[in-house]
Amino acid sequence: MFGSKKAILKDGIEVTLQPMVKEDEEALYHFFQTLSEDQLLTLRHDVKDRNVSRDWAAHLNYARVLPILAWIGGEIVGDATLHRISYGWKCHIGIVRCVVAPKYQDIGLATLMLNELVRLAHELGLEKLWAEISLDSVKAIRACRNAGFTCKAVIEGLVKDVRNQNQDILIMVCDIPAFFDRQWDTHNQC
Repeated sequence: MFGSKKAILKDGIEVTLQPMVKEDEEALYHFFQTLSEDQLLTLRHDVKDRNVSRDWAAHLNYARVLPILAWIGGEIVGDATLHRISYGWKCHIGIVRCVVAPKYQDIGLATLMLNELVRLAHELGLEKLWAEISLDSVKAIRACRNAGFTCKAVIEGLVKDVRNQNQDILIMVCDIPAFFDRQWDTHNQC
C-alpha cells in the first residue's frame, strides 16, 4: 500500500511520490516557503511557522492524516494529504488537500498526486473523497476532475481571499467505487 512510486510528468521530469516520514520535516518546511500567499491562504495552518512542520513530523499518524510528498531532485515540490474521519456518519469519507510548487504546476503533478490519494483511499476502504476548492482555481478544478472528482455544490462567499474579499467555494466529490468501475470498464473493454 504505502511506499515509493516513480512517474514521469508531462514535461518529461521524473517525480517520486512517497508518504512523509519524520526526516522530511526540514524539506517540507522549505517547500512551504516557496508557496504564494494565495496558496498559503487555502491551507489550514500557518505553514511558514517552522513549528507546524516540526509538529507534523513528530506526530505522524497515517490512520488520521496520510501525507504524500512529491520529490524532484531532492526537493519537495508537492504535498497531498488524505484526512480520515475515525467515527460517525462521515467515517467512509476522506478529505483531500493538495498543493504544488508554482514551478511544477500545469504538468500533471496535482492530478498524479490526487490519483494516488484516490488509489490509497480505495485500498483503505473509503467510499468518497471530498475537496474544497476556490471557484476561481481553474487548475485545481481541472486536476480534481482528471482524478475522478465531480462538482457537487457551490457555496457563495464562504471564504476570504488575501485581499479580504469574499470568495465562492466549490465542493468536489470522488465516488471511489464508481471511479474504479469506470477505470476497469475503459481498460477491459472487449
